[in-house]
Amino acid sequence: MKNRIMILATASILVAGLFSACGKTAEGRVKSGSVAAEDGRLSIVCTNFPEYDFARAIAGDEADITMLLKPGAESHTFEPTPDQMITIQNSDLFVYVGGDSDEWVEDILASMDSTKLTTFKLMDKVDTVEEELVEGMEPEDEEEGDSESVKSESAGADEEVDSEAVKSGSVGEEADVKKVTSGSSADSGKDEEEEGPEMDEHVWTSPKNAEKLVDAMAESLGELDEDHRELFRKNADAYIKEIEQVDAEIREVVDNGKRKEIIVADRFPFRYFCDEFGLTYYAAFPGCSTDTQPSAKTVAFLTDKVSEDNIPVVFHIELSNGQMAEAISGDTGAKVCELNAVHNVSDKDFKAGETYVSLMRRNVDVLKEALQ
Repeated sequence: MKNRIMILATASILVAGLFSACGKTAEGRVKSGSVAAEDGRLSIVCTNFPEYDFARAIAGDEADITMLLKPGAESHTFEPTPDQMITIQNSDLFVYVGGDSDEWVEDILASMDSTKLTTFKLMDKVDTVEEELVEGMEPEDEEEGDSESVKSESAGADEEVDSEAVKSGSVGEEADVKKVTSGSSADSGKDEEEEGPEMDEHVWTSPKNAEKLVDAMAESLGELDEDHRELFRKNADAYIKEIEQVDAEIREVVDNGKRKEIIVADRFPFRYFCDEFGLTYYAAFPGCSTDTQPSAKTVAFLTDKVSEDNIPVVFHIELSNGQMAEAISGDTGAKVCELNAVHNVSDKDFKAGETYVSLMRRNVDVLKEALQ
């Protein structure tokens, strides 16, 4: 991770001299190097799919929207190119998550003109929780001997035991960049060298959080383009109703299920989802883990859990090869299904126009099977 940050810092220095030639006018519109310069529309740059989809639903044709992460790409190892850094600088609004996957963002923003760039950080708009390491989960490699408690049962259990855990991430002071204030929480104010708990970044997996994010983004866009404020609000309200509908569908499945436990033989980006719907879980890796090879101990633990608790479905996440789930299925007879965290989409789904709502709705049917 340190090498990634050093590389990105070097790249930001190299492209910093180019930003002045691609700057904005006093009105906030891009001069050159952007589609938005030609038609006066807002230019919105998003790091991943949920942000992109929310912006698309709210702004429609009244904005030029760019997603930096390519469809099908791994989000946790994404590094922006110099051209993408310039695209960020030339935008009217830069939207990012703010978690471990976006550690590169603060360094990049610090190299840009802070008086002309408006940002929207998802993790500032909703309440966040710490990334959790539960029983049976594969810990990440540690640089130091730090430890934290690991839940002895599934997420939400009371009893705890000591175990080597994921090293806390760095919580740095926000870069000196113009922030849209509607719906945002106060800055942490911590020095960037001070370490704190690693917060789970997958806030959008809770539909209730998604509703808050859409609402806050509509306010932000309305501040940037007052001529279309009413349109943005109307579109946001309509999309929030769609999210409310899929939320109700998932809630009905959970309420009528015979069990409240799921097994994810993969990374686990569903902390907010499970908290929202009262589900307990076991999983192979934390949500932002870069590990892909589980230990025999982890596979054995999950296999035993599936057998002991008569779990009918073992999940993997989107864009995963599902090999661990298949291995557990081979030993237990459990069905393998995809649980979609909407972190990114395949190229096929992107071209087909799939949305946050349509992808979350896929989870309804698989949860029916998993909770039966």
